[in-house]
Amino acid sequence: MAWKYSDKVKDHYLHPRNVGELNSANAVGEVGSMVCGDALKLFLKVDPDTEKIEDVSFQTYGCGSAIASSSALTEIIRGMTLEQALHVSNKDLADYLDGLPEEKMHCSVMGKEALEAAVASYRGEEYVHDDEDEGKIICHCFGVTDKQIEKVVIENNLDTVEQVTNYTKAGGACGSCLHQIEEIITSVRSKHFPETAPQLDTRGSTSPELKKKVSLYKKIKIIEDILDKEVRPALGMDSGGLDLVDVEDDTIYVRLIGKCHGCVNSEVTVEFIREQIEQILGEKINVVNVE
Repeated sequence: MAWKYSDKVKDHYLHPRNVGELNSANAVGEVGSMVCGDALKLFLKVDPDTEKIEDVSFQTYGCGSAIASSSALTEIIRGMTLEQALHVSNKDLADYLDGLPEEKMHCSVMGKEALEAAVASYRGEEYVHDDEDEGKIICHCFGVTDKQIEKVVIENNLDTVEQVTNYTKAGGACGSCLHQIEEIITSVRSKHFPETAPQLDTRGSTSPELKKKVSLYKKIKIIEDILDKEVRPALGMDSGGLDLVDVEDDTIYVRLIGKCHGCVNSEVTVEFIREQIEQILGEKINVVNVE
């Protein structure tokens, strides 16, 4: 499965603006985790008299959407006051980039959180992330709490487990928290969006259709993340690469590109890809190179 990116996303990924540490910064916000796959550090130079953002830069570890979202954020908030910047939403970031694949919306959420952390830093306040704010951890794989899920459902009018995973990563790994996420969605929507609140399966388990859909989604998402962070960088060192063509049961179809295409060591490369994916997925898979 290949994500469809707008030209603007591609531009900000290939030519990111305002990258690197800002030595003159007087506010720094850092969110995310290398363990979870995405991290962002945002630097602001704020005028102490007007609280206007005079300069901004970023450093990020993550996929192309994370880089593009961070780059877009710096372009949007430069020249704003802190109060104006705090009103920039993750949806504003996605709109600025002419849209993001929904599966990558968590990247824009991370940008919003980094901005909030930087403003708190400037004001001498402690930034407490949702997953640290007395909430109950629902997704232990990514440290996402019930409060964080509630917040993202309300702010973005989400109504499915798959959407919550897109925005927070919750449920995107082992999947043991899927039913809890569904319960939170039902509770939040009953309170804030009663006219469209989904009905929870009264048998106390996620419907088979939902479970099947999310299961396939989460597998594709994990595979794409592994390829982005573990495989493509390694292949890129030798001017090679690959495209994810399809995922079917326990078989993953890829297409080697660049110098990897037609290479005499392609079988070794495919074996490397298989090992990387199996190690994180925790299940046996086959990798097929589609010529």
